[in-house]
Amino acid sequence: MTKKIFGVKIPDSKMARAVTQLIRNAEGDLLFYHSTRVYFWGALIGRRKRLTFDPELLYTAAMFHDIGLTESYRESQLPFEVDGANAAREFLQNYSIAKRDIQKVWTAVALHTTLDIPEYMHPEIALLQQGDEMDVVGRGSDHFPSEQREAVTAAYPSSKDFKREIIEEFHQGVKHRPDSAFGTFNDDIVVLD
Repeated sequence: MTKKIFGVKIPDSKMARAVTQLIRNAEGDLLFYHSTRVYFWGALIGRRKRLTFDPELLYTAAMFHDIGLTESYRESQLPFEVDGANAAREFLQNYSIAKRDIQKVWTAVALHTTLDIPEYMHPEIALLQQGDEMDVVGRGSDHFPSEQREAVTAAYPSSKDFKREIIEEFHQGVKHRPDSAFGTFNDDIVVLD
């Protein structure tokens, strides 16, 4: 695993190693590599904008942001974002993390599919949403030099069919809970079934 790209590195703490292992065991390559790219995109955006953010909190939020789509949550009727936020909160409560920081991660994960609002919140919240948009739809890609885009995607590859595959992953993760997807960009995905 590449741990450092253009000055941004994956935190090397006991907690970061634990979250990496937990998510690696829970998610396949598609979601795991996506989550890791989301962290790098978000952190690179934060550096470019000269924002002060906690890389460990951003990394944890990025790792948990799509866990609610996995098989373990296929019976849940909560929005997948809330399942991920709750899982992140439960994980963080096992470490000496301040309640306000746990709340930042919870909010970042819960709002990562919400447009326009996260950018006005704490940097960790805004950067998770912006990193996710960069990875899924390429929003803001023109702000990344080609060397950065190539380095991130070489370290954590996505297939040529990534957009179709991620839409299918969203569909599988939310089709059993259509009421929880209503009003988000995910409500169109439920209709695919």
